[in-house]
Amino acid sequence: MATQGERPALRKPVFTKVDQLKPGTSGHTLIVKVISSKTVLQKGRPTATSSARPTRIAECVVGDETGVIVFTARNEQVDVLQPGSTAIIRNAKIDMFKGSMRLAVDKWGRVEAAEAANFTVKEDNNLSLVEYELVHVAE
Repeated sequence: MATQGERPALRKPVFTKVDQLKPGTSGHTLIVKVISSKTVLQKGRPTATSSARPTRIAECVVGDETGVIVFTARNEQVDVLQPGSTAIIRNAKIDMFKGSMRLAVDKWGRVEAAEAANFTVKEDNNLSLVEYELVHVAE
């Protein structure tokens, strides 16, 4: 237990592989390569009268040697996740969209550029193509 004035010990991140991702989970840290990026929403532009920040959302296919998944990138994350780049995604969660998994990062997570990884992405295992069905379990 950290005493007053001491900082708690930082834990080393446990890196998750793409094929370990499951619906409804969070707190994932991954090293991924970006396969593709497609802008799906771009609205708002700062003008002289409005300082509203523009909103950009892109669907990026990211992956590692175990598989790929669609990552929903927002605003600055879109700039980091350019095709061909490598990124570290910290504290990511799985969102469900139309029955399929999407990887996303909210305000508690980070997306940062990383040195080029030396693995080959397994593109034929796309976790976002797997459709899940919500099943209610009677108590």
